[in-house]
Amino acid sequence: MSSVNYIRFFEEIGIEDIPLVGGKNASLGEMYQILNPVGVPIPNGFAITAQAYHALLSENNLWDKLHQILDPLEADSVTDLAARGKRARQLIYDAPFPEQLTEQIHQAYQKLSQQFETPVSLAIRSSATAEDLPTASFAGQQDTYLNIEGEPALLEACKKCFASLFTDRAIHYRIDQGFDHFDVGLSIGVQKMVRSDLAASGVMFSIDTETGFKDAVFITGALGLGENVVQGAVDPDEFYVHKPTFDKGYRQVLRRHLGAKKMKMIYAHQAAGHPSVRNVVTTEQERHDFCINDAEVLKLADYAIRIEKHYSDKSGQSKPMDIEWAMDGIDGRLYIVQARPETVVSQNQGLQLTSYKITPEPDAEILVSGRAVGAKVAQGQAHVIHDVAYIEQFKPGEILVTDITTPDWEPVMKVASAIITNRGGRTCHAAIIARELGIPAIVGCAHATSTLVDNPFVTVSCAEGDTGNVYAGKQPYKVIETDLSNLEQPQTQIMLNLANPDLAFQSSFIPNQGVGLARMEFIINEAVKVHPLALCFPEKITDSNSQETIQQLTQGYESGGEFFIEKLASGIGTIAAAFYPKPVVVRLSDFKSNEYAQLLGGEDFEPTEANPMIGYRGASRYLSKAFEPAFSLECQALKKVREEMGMTNVILMVPFVRQVEEAKQVIELLSKNGLKRHQNGLKIYMMCEIPNNVIEIDAFAPYFDGISIGSNDLTQLVLGIDRDSDLVANSFDERSAGVKKMIQWAIEGAKRNGLHSGLCGQAPSDYPEMAEFLVKLGIDSISLNPDSVLTTTQQIVELEKSLAKAD
Repeated sequence: MSSVNYIRFFEEIGIEDIPLVGGKNASLGEMYQILNPVGVPIPNGFAITAQAYHALLSENNLWDKLHQILDPLEADSVTDLAARGKRARQLIYDAPFPEQLTEQIHQAYQKLSQQFETPVSLAIRSSATAEDLPTASFAGQQDTYLNIEGEPALLEACKKCFASLFTDRAIHYRIDQGFDHFDVGLSIGVQKMVRSDLAASGVMFSIDTETGFKDAVFITGALGLGENVVQGAVDPDEFYVHKPTFDKGYRQVLRRHLGAKKMKMIYAHQAAGHPSVRNVVTTEQERHDFCINDAEVLKLADYAIRIEKHYSDKSGQSKPMDIEWAMDGIDGRLYIVQARPETVVSQNQGLQLTSYKITPEPDAEILVSGRAVGAKVAQGQAHVIHDVAYIEQFKPGEILVTDITTPDWEPVMKVASAIITNRGGRTCHAAIIARELGIPAIVGCAHATSTLVDNPFVTVSCAEGDTGNVYAGKQPYKVIETDLSNLEQPQTQIMLNLANPDLAFQSSFIPNQGVGLARMEFIINEAVKVHPLALCFPEKITDSNSQETIQQLTQGYESGGEFFIEKLASGIGTIAAAFYPKPVVVRLSDFKSNEYAQLLGGEDFEPTEANPMIGYRGASRYLSKAFEPAFSLECQALKKVREEMGMTNVILMVPFVRQVEEAKQVIELLSKNGLKRHQNGLKIYMMCEIPNNVIEIDAFAPYFDGISIGSNDLTQLVLGIDRDSDLVANSFDERSAGVKKMIQWAIEGAKRNGLHSGLCGQAPSDYPEMAEFLVKLGIDSISLNPDSVLTTTQQIVELEKSLAKAD
């Protein structure tokens, strides 16, 4: 019998060898040859080729027997699938390996072992010859075996791996994807284990998995071996790094989320000597600390960018990647252990924009919350299933609620309208499959199975940012479909009003010229939650509950000030990154005293005012001695965004500047705090919202580079209407002749002084005639809420065309 080489070491294979060794092994070989020498560490190993799988079946005459088992399969019968899958697996498991194959595995194992000083521990992974294709992930369809030591254990794991080509989930998945069971082969990857049981591991993508935003690396990680992250058994830490500024030499983590990380997978040795793994509970300190530090996050981002560039250059098109990483607790190095093309969001052509907007009833009850996957909304009957053995009870259209999902759950996942899990992060199995199916999922809800045990009718909302909410009952929402293929852009710049960083990546796909108003109040409310002066002077807080909550929030930070700077910079930086390099106009904080008082510790630092709308706010607050320490923190956060994160597209805007002298003093104060106008391209705008800003615009102009008309406050002050008073709200109208005259004078004054002119109120969205009025005056930009951008854009395009014809 002629000899066949069933073994290929990684140095002998590349991406073109998918038919021989499958996508996973072909990619490992490609990276080991090309990227490992230039600093992207790949643990060495070898592939057992798909030829070996075919030889196993042929020499044991299994082909016809497998046909007899699988051909009559009733695909929609879970019971029939389970019975036939078990028979197929047993058939392969019981078949002896060909002698040549056994001998070659022995030789390869000896060769790999000789490369290391200590006994080598192995990871054994499947690599199907049809997996990792552009439209099918084959995520977790076959089995993986970790911490394999010794040749007998290696051969046993390989036999189980071959048999796992016929797990119930793999059979079902191939049917769904249109693959013939007998056209798919299985290769096995045998790779040196990285001792991440002593450190950390996880998954990262060179694209944002929720929105398809291509300028971010999204990294997830947890302590111990990576299977917990992949399977969704833990809520991992999350990190984002911005690729364009990283390429320019800036080294900052854009944003972070601390996961619960309640357990970790480590090595275990059973009494009989068979190696295995087990989960142990993490310590309180391990849960409170990130699994890797910023330097390690940035190194992983570097690897992800390099891997993506290599595959993109090789294919001649953008190729976002799905990558598994592991840190070795012995040598302290980070390794890449898998890489495959991302198969869901990167396939979106982007010509059709679909968005969901939910408007819950005022008394809507949120039953559970977790990490949102997919920016969609679904409604239906919740159905709690604790064990995969009971999935036959699930009805199509229901909402699946369980602890975690594995590939065995896929037959019901594909008929669910949404998925809710207790555990897992946004790169776990449930998240990957939900994206592939195009349904929303909320993972890491902690107590979903107990809270929803009565199977109520619920609304699952992933349309509100990173946090997904499960509402009781039917809540109103709408789906907005827009064809972008023929959308024209007007000469007038159309920008967005934005406050929530969680929606920034998603909003960036709306046709725009940047952000005309980024409100930092939302970030302070949602991410900081604490009055900045309470962080500067915690000893002055009188409420013990507030003191305790603030201590919990700031745990792990050197000071309350560092906590404020980090949270604010992360939020602003995320919005700036989403639209980079387009301009993002960030308004300095514009809380009123009654709003500041609502923050933790706020009551100890805020005055009581009869009319906060025209009181202690804006420029006068920044210039006061009492607020100066808080404003300094704000400036440090903005300086970090521009100088350390590299978001030089950020423009500052000063609100509520009553007097020209105030303008001068604020510009000086900003400079004193490291935000010097025109240094490093810094522009500073004035919020034009007080009649005096318009009347004295020629005097204000030397201190600013542009104005943004705040039509809400301007209307309030021109008409003398308190916007907070229901008694006079009906008289509030931006279309009033006096208000329009002020807007006209503001735009003319800006043009006269060479300033950029914009408007960031709601009026152009609500009233088409206001948009027409502004365009005719020649305003430079109009900033709108995201939900009104497209209709207003189309209206302005038609208006500009008609004006051009009239000329």
